[in-house]
Amino acid sequence: MNQHVKNITLETTDLSRRSFLVGTAAAGLVLGYAGVPGVGEAFAAAPANFEPSVWYSISPEGLVTVTCGKADMGQHIASTMAQIVCEELGAKWSDMRVNLASNDPKFNDPVLGAQITGGSWSTMMNFEAMSRAGAAGRIALTEGAAAAMGLPPYFKDELVVRDSTVTHPKSKKSMSFADIVKSGKATKTFTPDELKAIKLKTPDQYTMIGVSVPQIDIPSKTNGTAKYGIDVMLPGMVYGAIVTPPVRFGATVKSVDDSAAKSVPGFIKAVILDDKTQTTSGWVVAVAGTYANAKKAAQALKIAYDGGPNAALSSQSLLDEAKRLQGLDDSGQFFVKDGDPAAALGTAAKVLEAEYTTSINIHAPMEPMNATAEFKGDILHIYSGNQFATRSGAIAAGAAGIDPKFVVMHQMWLGGGFGRRLDADMMVPAVQAAKAVGKPVKVIYTRENDMTMDFSRPLTYQKVKAGVDGDGKLVAISHDVVSAWPTARWGIPDFLTPSVDKKGPLDSFTVNGSDFFYTVPNHHVRAIKNEMAHNATPSGQLRSVAPGWTFWAVESMIDEIAVATGKDPAQFRISLLDGAGKNDGGAQRLRNTLLAAMGLSGYGTRQLPKGEGMGVACVSSQERATASWTACVAHVAVAPTGAVTVKKLTVATDVGTQVHPDNIRAQVEGAALWGLSLAMYEKATLKNGGIEQTNFDSYTPLRMSQMPEVAVAVIANGEKATGVGEPAVTVVAPAIGNAIFNASGARVRALPITAEAVKGAMKA
Repeated sequence: MNQHVKNITLETTDLSRRSFLVGTAAAGLVLGYAGVPGVGEAFAAAPANFEPSVWYSISPEGLVTVTCGKADMGQHIASTMAQIVCEELGAKWSDMRVNLASNDPKFNDPVLGAQITGGSWSTMMNFEAMSRAGAAGRIALTEGAAAAMGLPPYFKDELVVRDSTVTHPKSKKSMSFADIVKSGKATKTFTPDELKAIKLKTPDQYTMIGVSVPQIDIPSKTNGTAKYGIDVMLPGMVYGAIVTPPVRFGATVKSVDDSAAKSVPGFIKAVILDDKTQTTSGWVVAVAGTYANAKKAAQALKIAYDGGPNAALSSQSLLDEAKRLQGLDDSGQFFVKDGDPAAALGTAAKVLEAEYTTSINIHAPMEPMNATAEFKGDILHIYSGNQFATRSGAIAAGAAGIDPKFVVMHQMWLGGGFGRRLDADMMVPAVQAAKAVGKPVKVIYTRENDMTMDFSRPLTYQKVKAGVDGDGKLVAISHDVVSAWPTARWGIPDFLTPSVDKKGPLDSFTVNGSDFFYTVPNHHVRAIKNEMAHNATPSGQLRSVAPGWTFWAVESMIDEIAVATGKDPAQFRISLLDGAGKNDGGAQRLRNTLLAAMGLSGYGTRQLPKGEGMGVACVSSQERATASWTACVAHVAVAPTGAVTVKKLTVATDVGTQVHPDNIRAQVEGAALWGLSLAMYEKATLKNGGIEQTNFDSYTPLRMSQMPEVAVAVIANGEKATGVGEPAVTVVAPAIGNAIFNASGARVRALPITAEAVKGAMKA
């Protein structure tokens, strides 16, 4: 996360007040929730519960229910938050439960000041707050137990808390959490300053952190009791099926003929969306009593469109425009401006120049996008799995034409997100259809809807120049990054970063990673907004965000420089990771992951068969301020036809403090395979303003038969916890590209990597 992204505010609502409340007063609602009819009772805790923190409560039965303010899309973050609380609280793991937070601002992220799940931030940003919440509960319970057992207050320091029981060893008195709550003696509250003053456990004292405990959410997900957005059922609910235009964005509806739809049983109405939030354009939703009939009605509608300004655009149009913009000396803003690369390149002994591209990529989570909207008086209730409740609540309000304080979002489990559910487009048709028909409406996308209207990873174009001196030392890098700006589309100023050249804010989430930890005295990075792509393909954040393309360019170029100077690519990286200046500390941790991956893979220690090669890459994803140190060695085989087989991926990652070892390994393995999928198989294309790929027959992620061996080394050194859900995505593509070169001599610079491109590069 860049240092400017904090205390996020939206123009439509006041989120400047956030609090970490401890004690029974935490049940009070803040901001617009206070006094809103029908809202307070939805969140009020049972009077007998003890709430040491806004983040959890303890029932008279001793059950500890942790409220997770993060979206859980299978990464088990709810269970992780419970595990962190459990460590400091001293509860028994079998007593822990989880609950998903509403959009009540009291559940805003303690660091960001908003409810957002992304960037691999969740554990690293919430570890301390949840630890302090747990510790505060432990202190309150021990004081309550001392009072209930008739012990002098100063005896509280002699109490031991373990397995949901408070014990006084000398007197052999003990009380369970349940008994303490029932006694009503646990009443202590904490100010923010008192919370900060609590002395937390040191890593050597952990008994829960670092243990692969059973994930709390797995039983409900396997027995069917966990509720996803698609599972929502409300009394009187009807269904909406959307019809989208052939153009991704910018089309408008000229007319709708619903005469054929009227013959579909249960058809209610065709609603043309009037979306003032500009999340959608040219959409119609057909409403009927069942989803099957809503789909039939949608197919029966005859809709005439005005294709709008983007109807003739293609992927090539966007790439041509990117190249034009990069060629302009005054375009874009500087993200990094260290030294004078132009001068250094002018005197360099050798200059390398290369262009790197990535294609449009689609999220395609397994659970179709969906939302259910219901108006109860003045209150709009939204049921959906969402990664950005703060922004999504404002979009739902905008779609309804009401104040955001009258929107209650019911968070559901997510059947995959990967950044897709940071957006709230699915809420717009549900809200406007519910308002139009006066009934609760559930909208479910088809796969075709989701693929053609995805807020995709943008097409990117990067140009990199590098110079070395007569000794082969890297002296300069100039790096231009051209793409749509997904974060700028959100319209949240605090998510943008001031440019170092004072030309205005830039979207750092399109260039993060280019500010690497290698020591290079002259280094410029220019962020250039491709307005054409920004308008024609409204982009979002896809798992790994900018480092998914910036490290593709950086780590490929570093290899090219090493080869050009006759140096081993891994050793060349190690020489650049010297920790000088601003790279102090971080470079050493990254160096360690590279050494670990090299050692585990056997890089450089054995002769490989002809046509096989190993390649390395190391990254500090996602942002410098919240880096997760990750390295990869890819082992590939390249056939004379150019066909590439990825035989093995070896990934090493420095996680600082590991909360749940098994989950970390699963996240790293999954991220590595996602990176492989993006590197080798996934590509979406724009033609006549629309996305051509509509289902998994034409958009082809990694299949099980294409799985390589994956080896993972986790470095847990007791430092602050880092994120693990995304970094390994970013390191795989360049490692594969570098391995292909070592196997065949073919240098590839475009993702996804195709056999045709490899064969062509082999001939060149």
